[in-house]
Amino acid sequence: MEIFLALIKSVVVIFLTAVEIAMLIRAVMSWFAFEEGKFSNFLCAITEPFIYPLRLLFEKMNWFQNSPFDFAFLITYMIISCITIFLG
Repeated sequence: MEIFLALIKSVVVIFLTAVEIAMLIRAVMSWFAFEEGKFSNFLCAITEPFIYPLRLLFEKMNWFQNSPFDFAFLITYMIISCITIFLG
């Protein structure tokens, strides 16, 4: 049973690390004038399901509405990083 739990934990850590990397690549790509393509759509498809709940919460609570910075993205990244560190 312990081996199974360790395996599950490792898979979750690898998955969350991949999401973190995808978020970092998406953030860097947003700084430059890349045209939308298959790769950027792929990154959005991977990362947006994690970011979207916070976007909805912030919109509902009227938090950070006039900010030029995407706080939902940043906080989601921090949450995923904390979970990865905790499990690692």
